Amino acid sequence: MKLCEAPLVQRGLALCACLCWWAPREKGEWQSWGEQLKMSSYLAQEFHLTRRQEEILSQRLELLQQMETYRGDKKTKKTWQTQAADAAHKRNAALLNDIKAAEKKLQERVCLLPHPDTVKLETLYWASVKESLPKWEQFLLGRAEVPIGYKKMKTTKQNISYPEEESRK
Repeated sequence: MKLCEAPLVQRGLALCACLCWWAPREKGEWQSWGEQLKMSSYLAQEFHLTRRQEEILSQRLELLQQMETYRGDKKTKKTWQTQAADAAHKRNAALLNDIKAAEKKLQERVCLLPHPDTVKLETLYWASVKESLPKWEQFLLGRAEVPIGYKKMKTTKQNISYPEEESRK
């Protein structure tokens, strides 16, 4: 048998050392060069298809891994979003409770504070008391008579008016 090396080039891929041999077919006949070339062409196609199948399988494996990673990332993201939403809900509930408590305290303070007109009258009253205090100081200590300008009024039922009695008249 005679061995020969015939390099094949297909799609930019050099297949090195394709082994071709001369083999007798029947009773001393040898394979023709055309048949040998045809067989080497089939061998090159089979080699190319095997290589392409390996590429496809590796791409499939890579895509499967990417899908699993994507699915895992999606589950992780969903879990994280659920936890974030729960935390936000709790935070919002706590803030709402704080706002309600502050509102209640403000309502209580409003009820405790007197009306502005009342505050104004009290302020004017105490200013008047401070202003007239020096006049009354000696009388209050028992050292002098009632200051000039003060009328002594007797409190009787006639001097006091009641709104209920006025509505009856």
